[in-house]
Amino acid sequence: MRGISARDALVVVDLQNDFCPGGALAVADGQAVVPLVNRIGQAFENVVLTQDWHPPGHISFASTHGRAPFETVELAYGTQVLWPDHCLQGSEGAAFHPGVDLRGAQTIVRKGFRHSVDSYSGFVEADRTSPTGLAGYLRERGVERIFVAGLALDFCVAWTAVDGRNKGFEVVLVEDACRAIDVAGSLERAIADMEAAGVIRTGMGALGF
Repeated sequence: MRGISARDALVVVDLQNDFCPGGALAVADGQAVVPLVNRIGQAFENVVLTQDWHPPGHISFASTHGRAPFETVELAYGTQVLWPDHCLQGSEGAAFHPGVDLRGAQTIVRKGFRHSVDSYSGFVEADRTSPTGLAGYLRERGVERIFVAGLALDFCVAWTAVDGRNKGFEVVLVEDACRAIDVAGSLERAIADMEAAGVIRTGMGALGF
């Protein structure tokens, strides 16, 4: 694997309070990702953060449907896992974990801000047609390869990685700088989807961190 250059970008997915222990949708050991991503980020000229940013009553919330978290419903764009209310716009839960130190990051891509559609991916919303603008931003910066890390591996990280491939980027998953929810086989499916898309899986050691 070639060394990191100005043609590379680090995409850090959803390192937010609600996805860390004590948060509304905590990923087990999620806080352990923070110092790892901080270390990786020092090597990149291009750093992008994604941020879940939901309005109250969002369509992905179990409470919106009077259902239990982790049930599923069929929506116009497909099957939707129902989540506990999380990452409400402007809330402490939506804020980045206080340990995140990526001061070199140039942009934040907010997702899931439309009431009627969820958005796991940093590139395309869950309707699979509405772009976030991240692909265009990266291309204008001359980026050809992205490294992806963050939370949660089996949802927002995996969708971002697969969509990055679909947008024509080389994609490298820094697997040990991620953590998963792993509900109902979601991690196994996510790994299979990424491998099928041609996402490269590696670890921090192999990258020299």
